[in-house]
Amino acid sequence: MSRASRFLHACRREPVDCTPIWFMRQAGRYMPEYRAIREKYSLLDMIRTPALAAEVTLQPVQAFDVDAAILFADILPILGCLGLDLDFVPNRGPVLANPIRDRRDIPTSAVVPVGDVVGTTLDAVAMVKKELAGTVPLIGFSGAPFTLACYAIEGGSSKDYLRAKTFMYREPEAWHRLMAVLVDCVSEYLVGQAEQGADALQIFDSWAGCLGPQDYETFVLPYSARVVAAAKATGVPVIHFATDTAGMLPLMRRLNSDVVGVDWRTNLAEAWDILGHEVAVQGNLDPALLLADRETGQRGASRILDGVQGRPGHIFNLGHGIHKQTDPEIVRDLVQFVHEHSSKKGIP
Repeated sequence: MSRASRFLHACRREPVDCTPIWFMRQAGRYMPEYRAIREKYSLLDMIRTPALAAEVTLQPVQAFDVDAAILFADILPILGCLGLDLDFVPNRGPVLANPIRDRRDIPTSAVVPVGDVVGTTLDAVAMVKKELAGTVPLIGFSGAPFTLACYAIEGGSSKDYLRAKTFMYREPEAWHRLMAVLVDCVSEYLVGQAEQGADALQIFDSWAGCLGPQDYETFVLPYSARVVAAAKATGVPVIHFATDTAGMLPLMRRLNSDVVGVDWRTNLAEAWDILGHEVAVQGNLDPALLLADRETGQRGASRILDGVQGRPGHIFNLGHGIHKQTDPEIVRDLVQFVHEHSSKKGIP
């Protein structure tokens, strides 16, 4: 079986010759090739210049034997559809100059067309797809409505999400209106990526773990489910990933994604039992293990692979993105280890 098909077969829980592997933050600061480009261009310039985004997307595919490429982009530019002005500030991260702080700040629909906001990213999808020439599948992605809403209200990153959660509790009608607008923007964005050639789509709900199950079911699940449905209607596999959500796995299953990404805080085999084996799973090595040495990371990977016992439908990944301090050689060796270890176990 070739790299061209292994990942997609696993998404559909079909037999593979070995466990496919790719990484969140696969293209990033841990790679010297990336840093060389980053020294010349701002992050937004890289994201908004299709040739640069394509070049960075391809870097880890060329450097490692990964089984999928993931588009180099960011979840936040889509907030431009709401008229929010994004910048990445050194030592601060993403900053929205005009965050949502009042119900009157929420439009009833997108104020800027999706194509005008992320059209260059859609162009990058088509460019990467052409450059890959069928060697590996391309994964497109978007942030989920909840995480995007939190950023829109917080105005940037947050440790406690109190401003966003307070808004959600105090202004439930306005919250639901905001989520509905984001569903439309995100759905159009994901569909556009599939139309440009993305072979799979991942939805990141990085901040969903700040909620309890009941609040997630009321304020988040209906909107994420609509996005998943829109993405699945394109015919490509859909992955849903959230962090710190071990207590909400049954709710996550109701989203009906093809693949559920699981972070390292949960035993992957146990999570799969909760989710049910009619869904594929992705994960879930703690990224910090790769900061120790190659043997430590490989022992962690072995535990995960042995735990799922070669069941069809496992995609190996980290429980979150690669840390910038990670040695690329350890990443390269981990890819080889996962392929060889899972192949020797005789995946059905």
